[in-house]
This record gives sequence, C-alpha cells and structure tokens, in this order.
Amino acid sequence: MLCLAGAGCASLPRHVHKDHSEAIRDSAGTTLGRIVASEAEPRTLSGIRLLASGDEALASLIALADHAERTLDIQYYIITQDESARILLRHVRRAAERGVRVRILVDDFNTAGQDRRFMHLGQSANIEVRVFNPFPGGRSALWTRLLSSFSELPRINHRMHNKLFVADNVLAITGGRNIGDQYFTRDKDNNFIDLDVVAAGPIVPQLSASFDAFWNSKYAYPIASLAAPVPLETQPKRLDEAKPAIEPAEAGANGAASADFLARDLDAGQLQLAWVPATVLADRPAKIASESSPDQEVTIANDLSALIGSATQELIIISPYFVPGADGIALLRSLVRRGVHIRILTNSLAATDSPLVHIGYSHYRVELLHLGVELSEVRPKLGTARPRFHPFHSGFASLHAKAVVVDEKTVFIGSLNMDARSARTNSELGLVIRSSEIARQVTSVLDDISEDGSYKLQLQDHSNHIEWVSGPPGAEQIWYRDPQATQLQRFMLKLLTPFAPEELL
Repeated sequence: MLCLAGAGCASLPRHVHKDHSEAIRDSAGTTLGRIVASEAEPRTLSGIRLLASGDEALASLIALADHAERTLDIQYYIITQDESARILLRHVRRAAERGVRVRILVDDFNTAGQDRRFMHLGQSANIEVRVFNPFPGGRSALWTRLLSSFSELPRINHRMHNKLFVADNVLAITGGRNIGDQYFTRDKDNNFIDLDVVAAGPIVPQLSASFDAFWNSKYAYPIASLAAPVPLETQPKRLDEAKPAIEPAEAGANGAASADFLARDLDAGQLQLAWVPATVLADRPAKIASESSPDQEVTIANDLSALIGSATQELIIISPYFVPGADGIALLRSLVRRGVHIRILTNSLAATDSPLVHIGYSHYRVELLHLGVELSEVRPKLGTARPRFHPFHSGFASLHAKAVVVDEKTVFIGSLNMDARSARTNSELGLVIRSSEIARQVTSVLDDISEDGSYKLQLQDHSNHIEWVSGPPGAEQIWYRDPQATQLQRFMLKLLTPFAPEELL
C-alpha cells in the first residue's frame, strides 16, 4: 500500500515551454497546392478516394511524405515500432532533411518503453514530437504507468483516438488506421481490415485546424519534458532505422500498379479523386480532459447519431466494436418502424481483438435480430475471394474499419467505434462524404466481407437462440454458439462479464 500510494503521487511537469504553431496558411506555392488547385472545380467540393488495401494505404502515406515541401502534420493513437512504422518514418525523416517542418503528435497510452526512441526522433532537425494526455510517471511499462497515475485515473481513461496525416495543408489521409504492420496487412500473424481516405480541397484546412487544436492544447507535452535525456553513446536505434526492406509497392501480389497510385498521380501532376461535398467531424481536446460533459457540447457521436437518424431507406454500420446501448437500440428501433433496412457488420468473438467489448455487444444480439436487423460477424479466416484486401499477409483477420452508409448516398468514415468509449471518453475524427459513388464503394467492401468472410446471424425458429451461418447457398455450415472461439475464450467471457461496465467499453 505504501508503494502504491507513493507511485500514485507522481505528477506531470509544470511550466513546460513549447512553441505555439499552426498549419501554413498559404500552400498555393507548393507543388501539392498547384496540383489540387488545378483540379478542384468547383472549389466548394472536396476530393476523396477510398483506401481499402493496406499496401495502398501505406504507399499513399509514403507518397505524401515524399512530396511534401513545407509541412507534415502527423497525429495518431498508435505508432508502433515495427517495419511499416520504420519505413514510413524513414520517409518522414527524409522530408525533414529537405527542410519540411514535421509535427508528430501521438497519444501516450501505447508509448510505454518507447521514450528514448521518440526522443531520438524528436532530436532530428525540423521534427518535433509531442505526446498527448501523458502518464505522470513510471514510463517504462504500462503497469508502472498505471500505478503512477493512481490518483489521476479519470484523466488517464480519456485517450486521443484520432488518426491524421497532412502534407502541406493540401492533401490528407484519415480514417481508421494507426501506424503499424497490422493496419497495413503486413503482419505475419494478425491483420486488420480497415478503411482510410485520401482527402483534398476545403476539408483539409479543417482537418489541420483540428490538429492545431490538439497540438497547442495544454495536454500535449513535448517528449523532452517527460523523458530523461539520452546520452549519445547509449542512444538506441533510430525509430525509423531498419534493415533493408521491401517497400510497400513491391511487397504484394498486386504490385506497384495499384499500391503506389498516389505517388504516380502526383508525379504526373494529377489526382484521381472524386470531387464531392464533404464535412469534417472533429472532437475537441476538452473532451479528453473531461472539462465538460459530452452531453453539453456537440461531439462526433452527436453528429453521427443525427446522420444515422436521417436514414429513410437503408442504413449500413461497419464497426469492430459495436455496443449500441439503450439509446442506440431505441434509435435503431425507430428506424425499423419507419421501414429502414439495417445492415451491421462487426467482429465475431473469434476475430475480435477486444473480448471485453464483445461482452457488451453480445447482450444486444438477440434484440437486434428480433428487430429484423441484418447482423453479420467477421470470421477470423477470410475466404480466398477477397481481391479488395490483397495482399493479406496473415491467415488471421479482424475488422478495424469504422464506417456508416446512409441511403446509398452519404458516408461516414473515421476513427469512431460504435460504443460508449468512442462516444463519451476518447476524442475522435472523421469525414461525412455525400457521394453515391463512395457509398457504393463502401457498400461493396461490406458485400465482399459478408459473402466471403463472415457469419450471418439468425434466430432459431424465432426463438432467443442464435445460429451462425456461413458458406455458399446449399453448402451452409451452422453453429449454435460463437463459432471458432476456444473454450478459454468462452470461459473468460463469462468470467469477465460482471467486470465489464458498458460505459467503459
């Protein structure tokens, strides 16, 4: 108890010096600015392209880093220390060496033991690294961090979940992916199915304004204010240092012809984007700090609920974690009564990377099915007919994409999961895109997974017992409990259910 009390007394440094900075105002003189300006007609529309392939997403981030001339603004919940992160950060460092100002903002929850690496990156010329909502001490491991924050757990519980990469305040990539092998389908064991978008036009300065709000917030700390200095003779390998590796465009079955589309377009001075109306939805840093109740201000969750409630014909929800709560169920029930067809895709117990959240979701399955909702769960093994996600370098798959499609014409893509944590606790970022073509593309992603990589849930003879069905017509396989889940997974689910309050999931 004495150790616990002592550890809980750690505090964040006071009077930390940091320079206020903002996105560049005039980007017209940059190469990216000229390319976008030549194509943006009318100028009220924004350019959008969907990134479903992991290789394509990583190659597009690299292309932005390689073509930036003045600034790179990088904001992520997770930046791993694996090959994909090293490849990308190597290109980011090269941009800084060309004179590009680089600002990197990472949430502190997943940086345990990585202070030296981020310190070394931040010591590079033209690169500044800040961590958001940091732990006050015990920085070498997560458990020591939690002990040091014992008196600040309400604050620590709030995390910055945003994902954003902006070049010259002209082109941006945002969506569901963090930075790491699993998010770019390059991990040998487990990979995520995810969605990002390339964005251009008037929404990019709006995305940059959101970045600036977090970057200049009092909750963003320079890494040097938290980490001990690193003597030159003991400095670790650079964060972006790696043995010679295959670049993303060369790594997959599709080859460079598809993966490096953005680099080829930028080299050619043109972009293959759909120019459509789009809006940025962005939580404010105050949500992280619990300075006000989410009920007292407009948040992404409020906006998304309004969008969902506007459906008149069809609603599609794609979310790895789906815990609708009583309010969400009431909203879906009202839509069903109005004749709206609802399709939901989420993870199965065997595919999820968060069994605790699955506990919250499983409570609602029977009720959703009774409402007539078309409910599907991603299998841990995708089928072979999934060209949209090639190359998929592992056998185990998990859904990580977050998207909503309303009436085949309006799409939300972002970082927000359909659960209480995203709605009330973490900060989130996303785009509302009004385009039938983008809606068709996202629906096609859902169809691909549903037909070749998911279980369809149904009730046995209108009872409260669920059946999981998978396979082609005439050769279906049926399960009567969570399929492909282990006995240990099922046991832990029952064991942990009493300790998983829905408001924290």
